[in-house]
Amino acid sequence: MSGLSLLAALKAFDATIRRGSMSAAARELDLRQPTVSAHIAALEVQYGVELFHRRGRSLVPTAFAEVLRDFAQRIFRAEEEAHELLLAAKSRYQGRLSILAVGPYNVVPLVKTYLERWPKVSIAVSVGDSRRIVERILDYDGDVGLVLHSVDNPRVHCVPYRRQPLVVFAHRDHPLASRKSVRVADLEAQHFVLREEGSTTRRVFEEGLRKAGVSIRVALEMGSRESVREAVAQGLGLGIVADTAYVPDPRLCRLPIDGAGLHTHPHLICLAERKSAPLIAAFLEVAHRARER
Repeated sequence: MSGLSLLAALKAFDATIRRGSMSAAARELDLRQPTVSAHIAALEVQYGVELFHRRGRSLVPTAFAEVLRDFAQRIFRAEEEAHELLLAAKSRYQGRLSILAVGPYNVVPLVKTYLERWPKVSIAVSVGDSRRIVERILDYDGDVGLVLHSVDNPRVHCVPYRRQPLVVFAHRDHPLASRKSVRVADLEAQHFVLREEGSTTRRVFEEGLRKAGVSIRVALEMGSRESVREAVAQGLGLGIVADTAYVPDPRLCRLPIDGAGLHTHPHLICLAERKSAPLIAAFLEVAHRARER
């Protein structure tokens, strides 16, 4: 089987797994159903493998097929990257870059600089929590991720971005609001509005409290940074946020934390095998230059 016909057969195989039938795969690939069937049969016969269990009209991939699919997806990704590289050489970078970020505050300035340099690139930004971003990167469901911690995984290329100190914020009528800053000890027994369990910012803050022997009361948990800000603005407690993510509001005041050294440390991640892909490498370079400033 030649290289081109193997690639075509693997695409027919992959589409059949995803779509659940050869006829649906044929529609996706704009092929005739017998052509898809012939591709899969050629793989099975030439290599002496079984790719599907046929149960009535259903096709169930074998264990071997699941392993082969992983290799096939890597081949498809390499094909896309080769296409991106050729486009980059032809037209000084064009294509689409998918970015996954924990929030907009760090990533938007990078996107702005990137698009100023490479205006033909289309960028899509999705926001989610760090754990889900890592999962999506590993599943090839995103090109670059910005998370709030380092990632120790041999498949992941991880580079530090900027440390960002944590700040407390309060309703303007709160007893602490008249201060220019606070110490960790000043937070003893204060009511806080925090993100849900699993938030990196919350984890760093609570670890700092434990080290200082300070106890707070979690009066309310909210599912997003914006919800926390609104709850604090309604006087339901104090909030904690990375300084770069603090949004000024006439109802609120910002209180730096003296001497505690509490901070999060965003990192940029991508698959190690893809770090040299043109669009990804260019984004990492933009981030590197921004970090050095």
